[in-house]
Amino acid sequence: MVSQITRGIKISVSTSFEGTYFKNYRIQFAFSYEITIENQSKDSVQLNTRHWEIFDSLNDIEMVDGEGVIGKKPVLKPGEKHTYSSGCLLTSPFGAMRGYFNMVNFTSTRSFKVIVPTFRLSAPFALN
Repeated sequence: MVSQITRGIKISVSTSFEGTYFKNYRIQFAFSYEITIENQSKDSVQLNTRHWEIFDSLNDIEMVDGEGVIGKKPVLKPGEKHTYSSGCLLTSPFGAMRGYFNMVNFTSTRSFKVIVPTFRLSAPFALN
């Protein structure tokens, strides 16, 4: 698990290898990840958008931007947590992801970025 705190918002990420699949006549390596967003600040915040950079060791970097996370824009009061799971497919057994969440502080009404630390995606059978 990796964790990082930005402006009182702690992001923790754990990953799992889910298996291999054939898609469009190519083998794909499936990974899941679970992200916990913990508000350690004294203000209520809301997650509005996300940005991902997905690194695949056999492919170019893929950028993904979108509203919220898995269809939600969670509001977190001080001390609250929000956990969600998602996943991605890679063309190789090794990769990584990193990114950020755009959030708004309800007290100051200011937007700010919360960094999601780089987390590795690796199939256990490919490790030596």
